[in-house]
Amino acid sequence: MTPRIEDYALIGDLQTAALVGRNGSIDWLCLPRFDSGACFAALLGTEENGHWRIAPQGTDPSDTCTRRGYAGDSLVLETYWETRTGTVKVIDFMPQRDKSPDVMRIVEGVSGTVDMSSVLRLRFDFGSVVPWVRRSHGHRVAVAGPDSVWLRSEPPVKTWGQQFSTCSSFTVTEGESVAFVLTWHPSHSQRPKLIDPHKALKHTLHDWAKWTDRCTYEGPYREAVLRSLIVLKALTYAPTGGIVAAPTTSLPEEIGGVRNWDYRFCWLRDATLTLGAMVSAGYLEEAAAWRDWLLRAVAGDPADLQIMYGLAGERRLPEMELPWLAGYENSRPVRTGNAAVRQRQLDVYGEVIDALRLARVAGLDDKPHAWNLQLSLLGFLESSWREPDEGLWEIRGARRHFVHSKVMAWVAADRAVRSLEENPELPGDADRWRAMRDAVHAEVCEKGYDPVRNTFTQSYGSRELDAATLLIVRTGFLPPDDPRVIGTVDAVRDELGSDGLVRRYSTEGVSVDGLPGDEGAFLACSFWLVDALQRIGRPDEARELFEHLLELRSDVGLLAEEYDVAAGRQLGNFPQAFSHIGLVNSAVDLAGVDPAG
Repeated sequence: MTPRIEDYALIGDLQTAALVGRNGSIDWLCLPRFDSGACFAALLGTEENGHWRIAPQGTDPSDTCTRRGYAGDSLVLETYWETRTGTVKVIDFMPQRDKSPDVMRIVEGVSGTVDMSSVLRLRFDFGSVVPWVRRSHGHRVAVAGPDSVWLRSEPPVKTWGQQFSTCSSFTVTEGESVAFVLTWHPSHSQRPKLIDPHKALKHTLHDWAKWTDRCTYEGPYREAVLRSLIVLKALTYAPTGGIVAAPTTSLPEEIGGVRNWDYRFCWLRDATLTLGAMVSAGYLEEAAAWRDWLLRAVAGDPADLQIMYGLAGERRLPEMELPWLAGYENSRPVRTGNAAVRQRQLDVYGEVIDALRLARVAGLDDKPHAWNLQLSLLGFLESSWREPDEGLWEIRGARRHFVHSKVMAWVAADRAVRSLEENPELPGDADRWRAMRDAVHAEVCEKGYDPVRNTFTQSYGSRELDAATLLIVRTGFLPPDDPRVIGTVDAVRDELGSDGLVRRYSTEGVSVDGLPGDEGAFLACSFWLVDALQRIGRPDEARELFEHLLELRSDVGLLAEEYDVAAGRQLGNFPQAFSHIGLVNSAVDLAGVDPAG
């Protein structure tokens, strides 16, 4: 049976990440970066597309561990197997790298004696390339094209090749351990220096403890907030500060459907909410790194602003399909790259300007060129905000005048005015941006509001609703007690809600996104509903929904992009930064903490 999405746990080294199943198998790992080709791609195919399983001998791939969890506030995974002869613990982690990425798996005897086995199937380029494997000084070395992987164990154990896989068998008793180390490096370079796995474990636990000790959030639900912050840190590409939306591609929004996208990139839509989450918890260094990534990525002609970029700000993210992969539970196609990168989404201008103002208000060191960049973006938006776009949700249908896009144009002008009022020494024409702000506001209230149903709609002239309108109250577009805000919250909850959760928009009939099929409730939008309920004066309802959302987390505290209410399972790429950002910000809202201090 294919594991459910939430059956996986995350490990990573702040440059890439792996997913480990309850059955002891690593089924997803891209090396050396989040956006590299996967060497374990069983997640989107079969075991023949690459995986690495360590489990007691005689267990079936469908058998699962007794229990598992992270070691304290870390990303070190501990998986326990209780057998009739004894109990073992498998410790999976990736130490923060010096140069090359390592995956370390330490098997410790807890009680009795347990016979263990390891099966390693390396398949480079998303499961399509079988490497040549040889022995070298006690290592197994796998090479194919640009990739080289070294495997060793300490102490050495019986290892052999079988059906293009590397197999090992060994026995551990109470107090004994066997450590496996898998190291990647470019095939043209020399083997990296050896790392002691036990020392690496101590250093990794120390690094995470040191990082989590910096968390200043002491409000309610701290455990859930801290775990979500750990996820966000794990999804950060340390060399640049960019944060990927998820470490996976093509996990479906509908089982068996075609809504399968590559999320291993950095989205501008996350900018303000991400900064707010980091600042609220005291992680100013991470907030500054994300802000600096943002400034580098968007530099250039404002007309060329993209909705997403690569880990280092790369602009070309060509989309293609991988026909040799069957897809998660036969959800085809499997895609890499993302064609939405070429879409026009006017909301991102507001996101960037809002995020940069938040960074300034939060006390991050100002960048001399940041304000000039914002003025340039505003100048372009001033002449473009009346145009239709593809909107926040990257529709693949016709462009529309999306209400959320217009509201974010208002945000851009509003934050510029506020910045000039707060910092009179900055150059700029406050009256000009006030005029733009007023014009956008008037048009949205006239064309994007349905007075009969007392709700803002998805786009001008439409009857469809959009969960993104829940952000109207967060942005300050209207005050929380405005009847139009309250009406919108109620309408979205009634028409897009299911078991308390919220869908992004309706996919019934001829969907606005131009795609067939359906999708689950969107978890980030459900957290937005929590925020909206809190702000319009319904704290009990907000808290009840928030606690319901916490119950949807996996056993190790992780959330995907969506949730299938009928099937009771998570959907979409996993774990999803947007969902965990929503969790942090909702907890902060419930605690009454102001991200800007």
